[in-house]
Amino acid sequence: MLLTLHDTVITRNPRFHINHNGHSTWVLHITDVRQEDQGQYMCQINTNPMISQSGYVRVVVPPKIDEGKTSSDEEVKEGSHVTLQCRASGIPTPNITWRREDNKEIILGRKKVTKVVGNSLTINNVKRTHMGAYLCIASNQVQPSVSKRIVLSVKFSPMIWTKNEVVGAAVGTSVTLECHLESYPSSVTYWKRNRNNIIISDSKHDVMPVEIDLYKVEMRLRIREVDHDDFGSYSCHAKNSLGEVEASIKLH
Repeated sequence: MLLTLHDTVITRNPRFHINHNGHSTWVLHITDVRQEDQGQYMCQINTNPMISQSGYVRVVVPPKIDEGKTSSDEEVKEGSHVTLQCRASGIPTPNITWRREDNKEIILGRKKVTKVVGNSLTINNVKRTHMGAYLCIASNQVQPSVSKRIVLSVKFSPMIWTKNEVVGAAVGTSVTLECHLESYPSSVTYWKRNRNNIIISDSKHDVMPVEIDLYKVEMRLRIREVDHDDFGSYSCHAKNSLGEVEASIKLH
């Protein structure tokens, strides 16, 4: 295909331009380079014999995530298996690397790794510790690299416990009772006074659930100005769609 002759553009492609410095140099410019521009180009001097010089234009394309072939956020039950998929286009073909967004290690059976290379990430016997955001990163040495964030949620029934089953407090002071909860989906939580089995919700008691991370919560019950009537047994309760649990603390 003849593109230019001397300083005249022959091709009807408006993206090609020729520049001549008035002496012995001609420069071919291609704007808005496209994949079809890849190939061999030759500049030719019509002497006898003809003199020519050739060069090859290699068009590279930065990576782009293929949303139609890439996993979205996943929600699975604890103990099941999950495979996350990630596909990307680009020239040269992009490499896919998986990492956790929080930079924690990825647990694969007995192995712990900082990254996984490949189009898929398979986790067998999923645990709650696998819960979090995963990044599939596509790169092919053409900037910029791109990534997609995929959140893996692991469903399990609530688990609740307390470090101190018996807590002491002096009359007139304040005391905080604590229960530790793990659950997903998030649980409905409440405290009860075991003596009358009534949910605690009065001005003397401060109910303070504190979220630690995706599935961990500290349930705190603060009793202000303890008096003799406050002594006795208390229980913390948690309930989600997969189960219900409770734990008891005795205040003396």
